[in-house]
Amino acid sequence: MIRLAQVHKSFGTNDVLRGVDLDVARGESMVVIGGSGTGKSVLIKCILGLVAPDSGTITVDGQDVTRVPRDAFLARFGMLFQGAALFDSLPVWQNVAFRLLRGRLKRPRTEARAIAIAKLRRVGLDADVADRLPAELSGGMQKRVGLARAIAADPEVIFFDEPTTGLDPIMAGVINALIREIVTEMGATAITITHDMTSVRAIADRVAMLHRGKVRWCGPVGDIDAATDPYLDQFIHGRADGPIETLR
Repeated sequence: MIRLAQVHKSFGTNDVLRGVDLDVARGESMVVIGGSGTGKSVLIKCILGLVAPDSGTITVDGQDVTRVPRDAFLARFGMLFQGAALFDSLPVWQNVAFRLLRGRLKRPRTEARAIAIAKLRRVGLDADVADRLPAELSGGMQKRVGLARAIAADPEVIFFDEPTTGLDPIMAGVINALIREIVTEMGATAITITHDMTSVRAIADRVAMLHRGKVRWCGPVGDIDAATDPYLDQFIHGRADGPIETLR
């Protein structure tokens, strides 16, 4: 479904991606791990075509992402942003239905509202939440609204950017379970960026570790603990000592 081959991206003298090779199968849940500044967010922006790679190729369903009509291409994607990233001035239902109220995916307002309420229910929120403002919701509820927005247009591919950041362990477990259920239910292809190893084990089919702009290790989530790569071992166990340099 998604293929990256020798993708390079630099910003000035900062080489962020240094030859990334990665395949994500249709319907697969891929989780990308790695320390801050390793290129995880840039990787997603390149796949979406928001940032152009300096070299290499990225294809989605066999199509080069740099050569497709943008509106039709982006309509295939959904995204749960870190911190939910809701529009403060819009009621919850309009946040969820944002893409359904404008542009290529536009629906009649009453239909868009009905879809929004259905998606809110799918993530465990009652219909009475629909007319509240985001500021009236807890962090966990806001994250669920963000998830409802990500799936509102029934996308083929969903990106999750640090989906449990800022949540307590119980709510993080709820969000992880919802993501796993929804991705499986929709048959969507998913790429998740996270530092949370609990999320990795709950969400992933396969895991890729980025380090210094390259995929250091990639394999099934069930193989992660037995992997012998010293960089992966240090990261998943959170050790200060190891080949990954840390500031002291």
